[in-house]
Amino acid sequence: MSDINQFPIAKRWPAKHPERLQLYSLPTPNGVKVSIMLEEIGLPYEAHLIDIGKNETWTPEFLSLNPNGKIPAILDPAGPDGKPLALFESGAILLYLAEKCGQLLPKDPAQRYETIQWVFFQMASVGPMFGQLGFFHKFAGREYEDKRPFERYQKESKRLLGVLEERLQGRDWIMGSEYTIADISLLGWVRNLIGFYEARDVVEFDNFPLVGQWLERGLARPAVQRGINIPARQA
Repeated sequence: MSDINQFPIAKRWPAKHPERLQLYSLPTPNGVKVSIMLEEIGLPYEAHLIDIGKNETWTPEFLSLNPNGKIPAILDPAGPDGKPLALFESGAILLYLAEKCGQLLPKDPAQRYETIQWVFFQMASVGPMFGQLGFFHKFAGREYEDKRPFERYQKESKRLLGVLEERLQGRDWIMGSEYTIADISLLGWVRNLIGFYEARDVVEFDNFPLVGQWLERGLARPAVQRGINIPARQA
């Protein structure tokens, strides 16, 4: 195992426990996917708060780990063949951690790929659409006179909730009785949509009772309750 303090990112965010997986993140819908996952699987890790409000993702140190300048990212000192592995993109990190620890991803090949497709569904559709709706509903976009962008993302977000509602017919979790990385990928975004983005009425969330019940089940998990606040935001 190499000393990860030799990596450029560790110059700015030094590892107190270099033998542990290092998480560079913020408790956003994308960030909490990885902190929830780490709490669920019990893998020792060290969390570093990356303040996007201070543009810390655009520093040379962070860009050395993720050239796309987004959280979350990880640096695992015990990667494949015992060599350090740096990863960005939350979906890729979820898959890596699931396979590393043999948890929260079905062993059956067909079930495995079905789970992965729902992770990709979140990455390609739910995250981008819910995020844009949040911008046009709560942030600077709400001042735009042209309401067509807002209406587009409102309509698409409702459609995506309908997809989830249909999927959850007769199921406790996205994959049925088994809680997986598919659920972890989605929980933060659905929570954010009706919480931080204040869009519950905008998307008529109460018309999707199965999604609401699924969200409550997910948020009741102790690992989820811990993960949604890691790394702790600065006061």
